[in-house]
Amino acid sequence: MSLLKDRIEHLEDDIRAVPPRISVYHDLPFAILRYEPEEEWELRREARLLGRRLEATGKEVHVIQMSDFLWQAIDESEGMEAVVELERERGYIAAQEQVTTYLTDRDWRPLPKLLLDRLAALNPAKDIVFLTRVAAMSPGIYHISKLFDQVQGRTRVMTVLFFPGSFEGPSGLRFMGLRERESVASFRLKIYG
Repeated sequence: MSLLKDRIEHLEDDIRAVPPRISVYHDLPFAILRYEPEEEWELRREARLLGRRLEATGKEVHVIQMSDFLWQAIDESEGMEAVVELERERGYIAAQEQVTTYLTDRDWRPLPKLLLDRLAALNPAKDIVFLTRVAAMSPGIYHISKLFDQVQGRTRVMTVLFFPGSFEGPSGLRFMGLRERESVASFRLKIYG
């Protein structure tokens, strides 16, 4: 059995436990399943299989792609043409910074609000969310560690973030394994990694 399958099996056991054991804090029902970026296709297959097994037990699994939030924020802000024009005029970094502003500034389409809006209609007693396609936020569009601080206490829906990255030290994660990205020492979440 691969290490990824071992991690998913451990996650599944913790989701099925009564009460579930995936979260460290009662007001932050999130966990991270870490995988190597090159395992993306295997992860997608294993996540689908996990979702089917959980649904067979009466849970309802909702797969939410972080890439959808990225495109939604762009579309509902100034649109892709404005980002493309900014990149032509000032370069990639300026365009990336503008997209980051869309996802972080309350006057635009902040990612925590987009996520909370989607979670609001779900039932914490039966629904589980899988956040996938997190790589869309690389290389520096949005620092995922910020998201958890901003949603703590604002949802009770069990959520698993599938995180492409590497382990750094005893509890640090490096997004996409990118050396230029700073390792985050603690997400304050249970990490299946």
